[in-house]
Amino acid sequence: MRLTTKGRYAVTAMLDLAMQTSTRPMSLADISSRQSISLSYLEQLFAKLRRNDLVTSVRGPGGGYRLSRDGANISVAEIVDAVSESVDATECKGLGDCQDGEMCLTHPLWCDLSAQIHSFLSGISLASLVARNEVQQVFSRQEKTERLSKLSTIVVSS
Repeated sequence: MRLTTKGRYAVTAMLDLAMQTSTRPMSLADISSRQSISLSYLEQLFAKLRRNDLVTSVRGPGGGYRLSRDGANISVAEIVDAVSESVDATECKGLGDCQDGEMCLTHPLWCDLSAQIHSFLSGISLASLVARNEVQQVFSRQEKTERLSKLSTIVVSS
């Protein structure tokens, strides 16, 4: 059992957005650069996040995305659910047809584990992740790397 790339990238991108202290919308290109996530993949994820009212978009020059509400009111589970991702510990995707079309002996155990994981992720907000010192340190490093990369691009093109 594991959270797939779709869920991981959605949570990472939303946390990046939550880390922004500016009031201007954040472009997906900036998130893509900092988090090394394909821009086209982010566009697909953010369409789902917008439909689920987790982000709002601003069009035009200087446009981008913002959280639709305070990070304290957005759980990791909501993000995972929004991108149609499930954290499922069963082999049968919860269908109960794990053993020759019938429920296996341990199916209820794995369903309970899946529910516990979802409950755990429901208790973690973006704001609680933003407040973590190690998250702050990683984001600071990523921003510094991005600034240096942009500066070197400007110098090389001059």
